Amino acid sequence: MVIGIFAMTLVLVGLDQWIKMWASDYLQSVGTIPLIDGVFHLTYVENRGAVAGILQGKQIFLIVVTAVILLALAAALLLKKVPGKILPWCFGLIIGGGIGNLIDRIFLGYVVDYLDFRLIHYPVFNFADCCVVVGVFAFAIYVVFFEGKAAAVSAVSEEESAEESESNEEQAQ
Repeated sequence: MVIGIFAMTLVLVGLDQWIKMWASDYLQSVGTIPLIDGVFHLTYVENRGAVAGILQGKQIFLIVVTAVILLALAAALLLKKVPGKILPWCFGLIIGGGIGNLIDRIFLGYVVDYLDFRLIHYPVFNFADCCVVVGVFAFAIYVVFFEGKAAAVSAVSEEESAEESESNEEQAQ
């Protein structure tokens, strides 16, 4: 499964870099292309910060933090410390998006953004950001809705086992 996750990650990084190359080559010269005028545009932006432009000019900090997180997630996958069938894929999405933006930060000094939802005045973002957000969101849903149930089931099983052991000991006496 780990090989499949890393293969998906490579595909995501490749797709992200390909779209960003198109945005840099074509979109940069036109600025913006309205797909749905006033609602959704493709707009070239060079983001020298993090989400919504926070931490402007802190490239070294952003590179180090991103690299540490990506290495920790990759190590968890490689060491098979990520339980279940869903969480490893969530980690793969996060890693793919993180690597895509990390490549931009290292080689360009900024992240190329181009998805512009103007209807809700949302900051311009990119495909790599989508991968990270979907991965984190799926991870959160799993933890909130499934991990809690798994822990509850485990606790009930342990409690039943303890009660059964006590019952067996009482019968043995």
